[in-house]
Amino acid sequence: MAIFANRALLATGWADNLRVELEEGCIARLTPNVTAQPGDTHVDTLLPALANLHSHAFQRAMAGMTEYRLAGRDSFWTWRDLMYRFTAHLSPEQVQAIAALVYLEMQEAGYASVGEFHYLHHRPDGQPYDRLAELSDRIMEAAAETGIGLTHLPVLYSYAGVGEKPLEPGQARFGNDVDRFCTLVDQARDARATLPGDCRVGIAPHSLRATSPADLAQVVAAQGTGPIHIHIAEQPKEVAEVQAGLGARPVEWLLANAPVDARWCLIHATHMTEDETRTMAASGAVAGLCPVTEANLGDGPFNGPTYLNAGGAFGVGSDSNVLISLTEELRILEYSQRLRDLSRNVLVVGEGSVGQTLYCGAATGGAQALGRNAGEIAPGQLADLVAIDSRNPALCALRSDQLLDGLVFAAKDHVVTDLWSAGRHQVQNGRHVNRDRIVSNYRTAIAGLLADL
Repeated sequence: MAIFANRALLATGWADNLRVELEEGCIARLTPNVTAQPGDTHVDTLLPALANLHSHAFQRAMAGMTEYRLAGRDSFWTWRDLMYRFTAHLSPEQVQAIAALVYLEMQEAGYASVGEFHYLHHRPDGQPYDRLAELSDRIMEAAAETGIGLTHLPVLYSYAGVGEKPLEPGQARFGNDVDRFCTLVDQARDARATLPGDCRVGIAPHSLRATSPADLAQVVAAQGTGPIHIHIAEQPKEVAEVQAGLGARPVEWLLANAPVDARWCLIHATHMTEDETRTMAASGAVAGLCPVTEANLGDGPFNGPTYLNAGGAFGVGSDSNVLISLTEELRILEYSQRLRDLSRNVLVVGEGSVGQTLYCGAATGGAQALGRNAGEIAPGQLADLVAIDSRNPALCALRSDQLLDGLVFAAKDHVVTDLWSAGRHQVQNGRHVNRDRIVSNYRTAIAGLLADL
């Protein structure tokens, strides 16, 4: 199979009239300055597709339900209480139907893969299903329906707060001790055999609030290799709680007490000092940024300039999935910096294209966070590829070297025409190949869910 692109962005720059040959889900050969051959899929502009490195798929069904101001001051914590009540009604079938719609929407927006930070494990009363990994299986079935590249990240969630506080009733579906969690991960790894070979299974200690130092050390040692994701320093209240309980700020504590390296992804890392920011960048870990959700929840902006100047890796994710839009994530990431700093073109080191810095940085950082050999168009890489239409009115006035600025700051996701996840051509002519069936299943699931709420 081959793709012929009028232009494509390679690690070395733009190439014209490029033929991309695929074999077994990977890029086999690149030949520029040629003509298309019969049977080639012809696209306008080909880019490396991004990874969506942080998703809680089930929260997509809540979108629009939490935007009513309650008495007092709304915050992440009031939103979380509503989310807990919502989770009490989700069935396995509904979890799968919601996840399938989420993954479809991600692919149509230009994401080839997803890191599913999965903490919904048990029945509503907290009792495990007959198969402990039942809901992980449902996530994998949703990935199979959509063809998205999945890095599944079962979450260790043991406590309600620092100091091993007992779980609250709304957290009953999340809870495992280390031994049961390791069994769940083993079951998920067994189930991975039913998916394509690019599927990965990592682990996600939820946060320093929801685990303990001893449990964190035990589970990291037990799981060996693979991605490790953790929520860190999302909210000032969280920073204060961790500092009071563990004697250091969350990022400071984690970097001093855990073997943080390139396989770690620190989600949000919003509230850091300058020293923490530079030390995190030097660790090789990826900053998992979710600008749409962070703005929606009022988390605050990431310390972007210091982090980029220190050489830090980053990627983006849609987190609560209140809005699934690749362009909006990158756009809000930059705009949050501009609003804070009263400046323009902030997230670039020295001089250069902000759009290209954001897009290409998120492509390589997201792939690293998910353990995928992707992020560039190069032989041997997974064929995680997205095509956009530069003839769209939002882009048609731009030179090749301006296209990523146009994509990030002037376009919407509907400029995406085609998407391949490890060579699986799942979006064609702007539409997922299984859209009708997946949307129908979602509507049925939501109707049943709303009847129970």
